[in-house]
Amino acid sequence: MALAVFMAESLLIKDLPGRSRTTILRLGKPLRRRFHRCVPASSHSMPTPQHPANQPPTHQSRVLAVDAVRGGAILLMAGYHFCFDINFYGQTTFHFNGDPFWLGLRAFILSLFLGTMGVSLHLAHHNGLRRRRHLRRLISISACAALVTVGSILLFPESFIYFGVLHFVAVASVLAIPFLRLDWGNGGLGLALIVLGYTTQASVFDHPALHWVGMMTYKPITEDYVPLVPWFGVVLVGLWLGRRIYGPTTTTTSNPPAVLTPLVVMGRHSLLIYMIHQPILLGLLYVALPLSH
Repeated sequence: MALAVFMAESLLIKDLPGRSRTTILRLGKPLRRRFHRCVPASSHSMPTPQHPANQPPTHQSRVLAVDAVRGGAILLMAGYHFCFDINFYGQTTFHFNGDPFWLGLRAFILSLFLGTMGVSLHLAHHNGLRRRRHLRRLISISACAALVTVGSILLFPESFIYFGVLHFVAVASVLAIPFLRLDWGNGGLGLALIVLGYTTQASVFDHPALHWVGMMTYKPITEDYVPLVPWFGVVLVGLWLGRRIYGPTTTTTSNPPAVLTPLVVMGRHSLLIYMIHQPILLGLLYVALPLSH
């Protein structure tokens, strides 16, 4: 009864004259009070939106975490190259090709880069290969790799870069396509390639046409060398970790802390920073070092 009166009042009262409307409102007030006592508030009130803090993180949150790790690798790489550059200008005597510290730091930075590359490949293509996006990325990286080679020929004509990290990333981006769905096999195969690269050498790979494969009996004379073995193993381990951490679908994880925002930004623009940071560092040091004498 109370519900019927409430509905009738709501639909018809607006069409009555002013005095009649006032009378009906006064008479219907007890029924309205009874209606509100009987019906829970949630059934006749507007739903309140859930606070964003209570909502699970989305797929974008996962990418931010990976970008933060990649940004950390970029920061370490810039520091490494700064030390390399002051050594190049004769201000220090670091032994980058023989000192275990510098060799270990380079391996650690490369592992961060290429491991996050594998995780990113999983995140980008876990629902199937996105061919157009993958092709655009491959063209960009290949063009940047060509620029690195040209620039290194101008600076280091006797030790120019012909298969550095960007050349590797371009090749690995193609070779990784069949492994996107391999799951556990990526972990095992990746570890096998890493072990193979550090334990096996064969003179057949000393041929210049096979330098990119790795497993040479000597380190080639070049400023940056990232062969397929063992480093493609790190990419495969990254693919495996991406599937283990994030799953085959859009499962969730926490956002990185706000303090890591600069690293996230650097990670999002890692290719651009990689291309411009060395010319900037070399130029600044070229200007600053003579002024310091």
